[in-house]
Parts: sequence; C-alpha cells; structure tokens
Amino acid sequence: MQLYIPAWHTAIFLMATASTFVYFLNLSFSTIIERLQTMKIFVPGRICLFGEHTDWAGGYRRINGALEKGYTLITGTNQGLYAEIKAHPSKLIFKTTLTDQVFEIPMNREALLEEAQKGGIFSYVAGVAYQVLTHYRVHGLEINNYRTDLPVKKGLSSSAATTVLVARAFNRIYDLKMTIRGEMEFAYLGEITTPSRCGRMDQGCAYGDRPILMTFDGDRVDVEEVAVGGDFYFVIIDLCAGKDTKEILSKLNKCYPFADNDMQRAVQDYLGKISASITRRAVEAIKKGDAVTLGKLMTQSQAEFDKACMPVCPSQLTSPVLHKLLSWPSIQPHILGGKGVGSQGDGTAQLLVKDRQTQEKVIKIIESELHMQCLSLVLSSAKKVRKAVIPAAGFGTRLFPATKAVKKELFPIIDKDGIAKPVIQAIVEEALSGDIEEICVIVQKGDRELFEDFFHTPPPVEHFAKLSKEAQKISDYIIEIGHKITFIEQQSQNGFGDAVYCAKQWVGNEPFLLMLGDHLYASDTDTSCARQLLDIYEKYGRSVVGLKLTPAELIRHFGTVTGTWVEEQSVMAITEFAEKPDAVYAAEHLRMENMPDDQYCTVFGQYVLSPRIFDFLEENITSNIREKGEFQLTSCLDRLRLEEGFMGYLVQGRRFDIGLPLAYLQSLGEFAVK
Repeated sequence: MQLYIPAWHTAIFLMATASTFVYFLNLSFSTIIERLQTMKIFVPGRICLFGEHTDWAGGYRRINGALEKGYTLITGTNQGLYAEIKAHPSKLIFKTTLTDQVFEIPMNREALLEEAQKGGIFSYVAGVAYQVLTHYRVHGLEINNYRTDLPVKKGLSSSAATTVLVARAFNRIYDLKMTIRGEMEFAYLGEITTPSRCGRMDQGCAYGDRPILMTFDGDRVDVEEVAVGGDFYFVIIDLCAGKDTKEILSKLNKCYPFADNDMQRAVQDYLGKISASITRRAVEAIKKGDAVTLGKLMTQSQAEFDKACMPVCPSQLTSPVLHKLLSWPSIQPHILGGKGVGSQGDGTAQLLVKDRQTQEKVIKIIESELHMQCLSLVLSSAKKVRKAVIPAAGFGTRLFPATKAVKKELFPIIDKDGIAKPVIQAIVEEALSGDIEEICVIVQKGDRELFEDFFHTPPPVEHFAKLSKEAQKISDYIIEIGHKITFIEQQSQNGFGDAVYCAKQWVGNEPFLLMLGDHLYASDTDTSCARQLLDIYEKYGRSVVGLKLTPAELIRHFGTVTGTWVEEQSVMAITEFAEKPDAVYAAEHLRMENMPDDQYCTVFGQYVLSPRIFDFLEENITSNIREKGEFQLTSCLDRLRLEEGFMGYLVQGRRFDIGLPLAYLQSLGEFAVK
C-alpha cells in the first residue's frame, strides 16, 4: 500500500502506523528524534459561566429519566499552561512550574496505571498517558510546562488543563488525528483513572477561548460551540477564603437520583429546569452580544442557586465572602451582574461589566478595598476579516513561453459582462465582493512596478481620450481599487508557504482571506464565493477552507480534506489535510459520510485563516523544513487545525484554473458565461 505522509511529521507518523511498523524498526529512534522540532502548545483553564453542578446532575438521567438534562456554559480563560513538547524513545517526562520535582516514568501501562492511582498532579499526567498508550501505538514524550499563569485550586480547572495538555501533546507529536473533542475525551478518561472524580465539564477547556454549551444526558455528552455576537468583559475574583468542595458535592448528590423531600426536590428543580432555562437564555444573549441581559441572568442564577441549594449545605453555601463581594457598594454602579463560580461557596466569583475601562476600574476597587486577587477575561466576537492576501509570485512555467512575455496573472479573461480584464483584476474584485478593505498581492522580485503600473497609473492622456465613456469609467475604477492594494515582493521562490509568509507583517494579528493567484471564482448564487466563506468564518469563529467535490481520478492534483459534517453536505469540522493524495490513500483515509465512493472534498482555492498560521510557517522556515524542496502551506494548515480547529465549506460556485494551457483555454470560454 502506498501511504501519503506529510513530510514535516513523517517520522512520528511512521511510529504510529501499523502498516509501516517494520520500516520503523529499521530506524534508530535517535535519528527520528533529530528530524523533529520542539513544538509549543497552550491550554487555558476554564470557567463555568452558567450551569454549575448540572454535569453530574444530568448524569443521573441514566437512573432517573424524569430528571432534566444538564446544560453548562463554559469558556476558556486568558490564563493557562504553556509547554514545550517533544518525543522521547521510552519515557514520559514532565516538568512543571508548579513543583521542583521532575516526573519521569517508563512508557509502560502497568507503571503508568500504578502512578495514576496514587493521586496528585503527576497522577493526571500518568493517567492520560496510560489511556493513550492503551488505545494507540506511541512511544514516550517530554513535556516542559515552562510557564503557568493559571491560579490553581480556584475553580478554574488547573487539573483538567493538565490532562488536556498531556492529551494534546501526544496528539500533536504522534499525529493521532484526534479532534478537539477527542482530546477532551482522552483527558477525561485520564483524570477518572486517578482518584479524582472531576465533573464532566472540566475538560471543556480543550476548546480554548471559545464558549461552548455542554449538554449532559446520562452518559452522553454533547458539545456545541457558541458564536459570540459582541465583546463581553468579565472580572474573575479569588475570594481569598476557603470552601470544602467535597462536602458541597456530597450534600448535593444526596438529593439524587430520587428526591425524598421538598428540599431535595428544590435542588433537582434548580439543577434541572431552572438552570437549563437560564443557561439557554444566556447562550442566546451571548450570540446577540447582549451584555445587559447576560448580567441580569448571572444575578438571577445566583439568587435561584442560593434559594434552592443553600439549605442543603449551609456550612459551605451560605458563602458570606461571596455575597459580601456581590453586594459591595463601590462596585454596584459599574457591574451588570455577578455570581459564584464552579461548585460555588467562598472560592471564586465572576462579575460582568460593560467595557475594558470599567473592567480595569472594578479590578482596582476590589484589589484596593477588599484585597482580593482579580483576573480579567474577555469573550470576543470573531474579528471582521478586513484583509486579503493573493500570492502571484510564481514563474508560470506550465504556460511558457507565453509567460516569458506576460505574467500569467495578467493574462486576459472575459467576464460575464463581456469586459476583457487581466486575471489579477478579477481575483481582486472577488476579494472586494466579500467586503475586504485591504489587499496584499505577493509578487516576484522585480515585478512590483509591473503590477503597480496597472493598478496605480492611469493610461496616457492621448490613450485615455480615445476610450469610450464606459472604458474611461473602468479606468478610473481600476485606479480606485488600486488604492486598496499593497504589493510585497517575495525575494526568492521557495514555495507557496513562503509566499504566504511574506505577508506576515502586513497582515498583523488579524484573520485574513487567502486566495490563489491562478484561479478564478464564480458563484452559483447571488452571494460571491469569498462572501460565502467569510460568512462561515463569522458563524463559527474558526479558520475555514473552501471545498469542492472532485472525482477520485483527479484528486492527485489537489489538496484534499476529510472530517465530520457539522451541517450535512455543507460545513464540516476538518480532521485531516492531505496534499495531493493518491487514490489508494484517499480511499482508506479521506472518505466522507453520505458521499459517493468516487467523490472527495478538495481545496477550492480560498481560505480564511487565523494569523496563528504565520507561527507555523515561521517554524518551518526557521528550521528549514521543506516538502519537495519548498516551504508548503498544507502541513501548516494541519497544525492550525490541531491547535485551533478548522472548518471546511462546500462552496456554491466554481473555480477556474488558469495555470495550465488547456485549463486556461477552458476557463476563457466558461468564465464568461457564469
């Protein structure tokens, strides 16, 4: 069997793949390790915004079906665990800022299980490693948790963040193809291998800084990512007091699975239908960007919790310090609402304020008057995509000798209005159709003047005067859109990834639209292809690639993806990028549900990317990690998928390739009639 393996992680993929195990045995592990760069990963803590305790309460539905499902709204914090990771031939090594000890253990199931059952921070590490080793063929791992700015034992799930960190490290190094949900599940399996019996929500920190709604129905857990419609500013406060979480959980659990009295029924009502209603309304408020309503729901949630749950465990849930903070006079004019966090009690609190300035003011008041430690948390809406990047720095070798006279991006094309224009103009117009404000075109060294002349310089007066009125308007229009275009030279042709990387400084810390410089696009709807893709980005808040259906015999020419459908036959969560795979590999690894056997999802030629892509491109360029002699984009897209998640969208439209002679000829005829 011929197997496609991305070059940047070839060695580790060989380790994890049974069909190449014999080959792996012939390699020394030290040689393999030398080929790998150290990776950096980050896992945040998590904060429960609404629905505390409903994860375990909803779990009782496996015994009492009359109970309401549990609904919990959580989000990642700005703080978390930072780590450098790399493979090790035989051991699991874990260093952390939380202790001076270095944890080192053989990658052996019996040894890992024994360590996991001892308890403590290293048990979480061993528990996850035990679960991964049980399900995958992996070797060892070195994890250096070199920075931790997440407060521990404050209801922000530092232990869960540790388990996710280990699951993510194995996933990245050994390319285990886990989704974010998969990392979350292995982190949970690892934690319950230890003496800890955490709530089911804790490993939701795997989803990063995006809020998620978790639904708990017996043993089933569903996860829905929540789009953020506006910016929400929270203050998270360490109450600097004490609580006994075990006692709280013990007393509340005695109300389940069946209530014996009014007090227990009140707890079940609150953790059931009352909390479910509040949490669902909170989700809608977040989607709408309605901070005022969200603040009121926080206050209501706390009042309902106190009424129902405080009588069951008054020693812990009376929480005088929490209520002192929530009613503190100095902050009342500045807050929209507030409530306790996690198991409640005098542990951690959250307040919602209207903006960043108010957030800073409230933190100053609390720290100076109440001497409590504060953290800031911001839920941000997906940034509007303002910029587009168009690489146009290729040699056009497949169109030689025409490209000796004219750059392929300046080849003529006829649009549906019968206007002759260069290809680059049509691509720029496609970007502008998505409300893009600024465009960067990457050109070969020495070609900048050629492109600038077209977009920035009007025809000579005598030429302009001979144009028709309509043509004169088009000339003015070209100069007008030229003001939105910046040209950057690629100093040497080192591949598509290198061309994209040239735009790093220009893009800055913003998401951006990436379009190929040798493709044209035509929508089958009233919404342009670029706008369709941008709409998906704004809906899901993740990087997204446009896709098209392609017959099996042609996929060797295109990047190809697979994943799981989020919206049937429309939007998917991508689980793998493959660069021009062969039919054998595709049939085994890239099949999609509910699609014909001879159809695959290939890259359409448009992407909306997080600026994080530049970090991965820089790693490859700095480490000189090439694929077929060049710096490519596909492996970095896969890294971005692993780090942040990645959506795919079947574009309602067509792409037209102008990079090959016959394809260009066909595009000339078909683009004009679209």
